[in-house]
Amino acid sequence: MTNPIADPFVEIPDTDATSDLVRIDATPAGVVTVTLNRPERKNAFDARLIAAMHEAFTTLDEQEAVRVVFLRGAGGMFSAGADLDWMREAADRTERDNRDDAFEMARMLKSLADIPALTVALVEGGAFGGGAGVAAACDLAIATADAKFSFSEVRLGLIPATISPYVIDAIGPRRARGLFATGRVFDAAFAEKIGLITEVVADAQALSEAAERIAEEMMACAPGAVAAAKQLVADVAYRPLDEVMEETSRRIARARVEAEGQEGVRAFLERRKPSWAQ
Repeated sequence: MTNPIADPFVEIPDTDATSDLVRIDATPAGVVTVTLNRPERKNAFDARLIAAMHEAFTTLDEQEAVRVVFLRGAGGMFSAGADLDWMREAADRTERDNRDDAFEMARMLKSLADIPALTVALVEGGAFGGGAGVAAACDLAIATADAKFSFSEVRLGLIPATISPYVIDAIGPRRARGLFATGRVFDAAFAEKIGLITEVVADAQALSEAAERIAEEMMACAPGAVAAAKQLVADVAYRPLDEVMEETSRRIARARVEAEGQEGVRAFLERRKPSWAQ
């Protein structure tokens, strides 16, 4: 099997799971694209795809050379949500088996959220159920204007449980309650309005151009600082100011004396590019 990674500094191990169900491509600069590769099932989730995604995200978490990770679906569809055959099998399993199965989805989502590089969902066609949850778990999400979204679990007598922390974080509790309870389908413009999507573009070509723009932007950003900035948000969000003042002061002080901070400030003062932007 051929390793899809072109950059020798980004080491993705060869596995049947990643080659069959998840394609991983990278440039020498560390721009990685992860593609869900079940176009015949509209990239719907089953146990194998979830396992392959978790493996891919966990591996990327360990790669210091990765600068940005794009996530998209093959065949013009981001993800239709849960695979019907997988759901049919789940209906015949015990509650404990279903709990174990659901935990794998939860673990996959957390492995995506834990990637230290910037993560960007590129949504075409639609993102339904778990697919919308994956988009919410990314740092940014860009969608084509014709993309559709839905949390339709209640129409099946279910709830969007494992994706709920990421969706609620993205759109807030009230919006989540309304969309979770109705299962309504909504468009990209509304998804952007509520914060599920961060940018809407005209079409697939514009989506690729947006990805190129973001990749170029990330080349100017220090990789360690990007990871630290993402962790800062996770640690500070929703905490009282009195609790975080001392901690945030310590973090900026540490950043100023560490290698990236020293290099970045000196490069700015000397009117040159920092080492990570060469």
